[in-house]
Amino acid sequence: MVTEIARIEIRPGQEKAFEQAVSEAVPVFLAADGCEGIDLHRSVEHPTRYRLVVQWETVEHHTVTFRASEGFARWRALAGPHFAAAPEVEHVYSVLTP
Repeated sequence: MVTEIARIEIRPGQEKAFEQAVSEAVPVFLAADGCEGIDLHRSVEHPTRYRLVVQWETVEHHTVTFRASEGFARWRALAGPHFAAAPEVEHVYSVLTP
């Protein structure tokens, strides 16, 4: 499994609208091929900064399959108007085995 972590800066005053947009997009992500879960975190110190965390089977499920889908277009239509800048995205995998 690969985890996508997107750092997203939102325009001030649009936090609640952005959170609602992400909530509406959750079914879009969960219906995407290879998506295994999604979560959204808001910064305490920087209230317009969020981390969108999405679990994918592989990097390609995100970067190829999802980004070429109607679901991605829907996600960007919902959330994109609230972005203050383009999201910064990276993919990570766990190396800790408890």
